[in-house]
Amino acid sequence: MEQDALERIAEALERLSPPPQEAPDFAEASAFVWHVSPDRLEPVTEIARIELALLVGIDRARDTLMENTRQFAQGFSANNALLWGARGMGKSSLVKAVHGRVASKHPELKLVELQRDDLPSIPRLLALLREAPYQFILFCDDLSFSHDDQHYKSLKAVLDGGIEGRPANVILYATSNRRHLMPRDMIENERGTAINPSEAIEEKVSLSDRFGLWLGFHACDQEDFLTMIQGYCDVFGIEMEPETLRSEAIEWQATRGARSGRVAWQFFTDLAGRHGVRV
Repeated sequence: MEQDALERIAEALERLSPPPQEAPDFAEASAFVWHVSPDRLEPVTEIARIELALLVGIDRARDTLMENTRQFAQGFSANNALLWGARGMGKSSLVKAVHGRVASKHPELKLVELQRDDLPSIPRLLALLREAPYQFILFCDDLSFSHDDQHYKSLKAVLDGGIEGRPANVILYATSNRRHLMPRDMIENERGTAINPSEAIEEKVSLSDRFGLWLGFHACDQEDFLTMIQGYCDVFGIEMEPETLRSEAIEWQATRGARSGRVAWQFFTDLAGRHGVRV
């Protein structure tokens, strides 16, 4: 009777704590998305990205990230990278475009996207990737932290690696609208309420210091905005009178109250639709 009870308890525990997931066949795709409950890496057969040449006005960031990614793909040392700055200026697009360009020559380079809310699962993800014969870029888009958010502590597992160290075949690329990954009022709140304000601030602000590369993205001027649109027109074969294109683009950005790569693409999407061109 006792033996039967122990077996039932053991079976119940196994159901509550399923065995670690097996790594997928990484050869079947160039990119994967990490999900939890249950843990799994789902392959992405078609990545939503644009050509590197269409990203205008971010040449320095483009060249720096490209060189860092090439080094990593070739098995040399490389840095984790934080792409921060203005919304809609191509931070996430650059990560995906650079990966596409480098992976075309180094197919062993894989992109793995994870959500900010899944950061506590990073140790389990690293366990799947550590022994795989591939190079992995972990990509976390729109990374930021708010009041009483403890997820930033989980991020240290991939930035510092803990006692095991960060796997040599893994680096992290993250995008954020904030240089220090948290709002200014959160930093001020720590300064005003902590017993030792300098230590409380240092623990959170220093998280961004753990990224070896800081790549800043700033709002574009009007000429860059128009150059982006002209580049899209050239690639997709849309011909318009330059003055007409210019006036329509300026009117579009005026109604939006902003200029950015995202706004330029939104204008071009409308323009392409009116010209019967699929994008």
